[in-house]
Amino acid sequence: MGLLLKVFIPLLGAALAFYFYSASENFNEEMLRGKRVIVTGASSGIGEQMAYHLARMEAHLLLTARTEAKLQKVVKRCLELGAASAHYVSGSMDSPTLPKELLREAENTWGGLDMLILNHIGQSGFTYFNGDVGQVRKLVEINFVSYVALATAALPMLKESEGSIVVVSSIAGRVGGPFTAPYSATKFALDGFFSSLRQELIIDKVNVSITLCILGYINTESAVRAVSHVIPDTPAPKEECALEIIRGGALRWREVRYPPWAVSSMLLIRSLAPEFLDSIIRSSYHVENVRR
Repeated sequence: MGLLLKVFIPLLGAALAFYFYSASENFNEEMLRGKRVIVTGASSGIGEQMAYHLARMEAHLLLTARTEAKLQKVVKRCLELGAASAHYVSGSMDSPTLPKELLREAENTWGGLDMLILNHIGQSGFTYFNGDVGQVRKLVEINFVSYVALATAALPMLKESEGSIVVVSSIAGRVGGPFTAPYSATKFALDGFFSSLRQELIIDKVNVSITLCILGYINTESAVRAVSHVIPDTPAPKEECALEIIRGGALRWREVRYPPWAVSSMLLIRSLAPEFLDSIIRSSYHVENVRR
């Protein structure tokens, strides 16, 4: 039975992933031309790559992250790649004033907003939970509360444009693996809040889409640095991941799974045999390399 699950379920997961992404043929990069887009966490990693893809598609960009010097470089590159316009607002996502500042900039610069891409994350280690509740509170503020605050501030303009909210989450928001307890909690919270909000928008006949992105192991510098000594898998490319997120948001998908076969397989196994999935995860990690 165990061998059957190991062989059959990943194949079924891959088939489901192919089904999920067959609609990607309808994507045309011209769909983003002239669109007004906010990208958070845009100074590096997936956010930076999304900014470059959107720039090539001739979108208007408003980027935000903590480090101003990095944002300046990304904005400069976006303009070189063909962005219709590119601006930035630097700041920490635990600031209660940043959401209004960002949306005020969008209002003053563009007069509206078409897409909000929420991508930023707070720093968290890949280790045993050490009982630091203060760190949990801080991570919840950055990884969850700030997402809610930005989406809330953006909704009036997105309702007017019939736009989109794209929420970048993680497989850790669907499957509780070891060594990520605070981070995983924030990602589960994102799923709960935005899935509920989607229902309310549909009930009220508000044409604002919400796309939740369930990401696996991606080759961002921060992810590789944090987990490569524990997870033996080869990370998926951040450039392709960024494009898939943009495609999902433009096509107003309910969900993006990337890499599709890996994420879909894990979610399928979790539904059918959760304890089996837990054992696979534990046995695949180099737990002896995890510091307490």
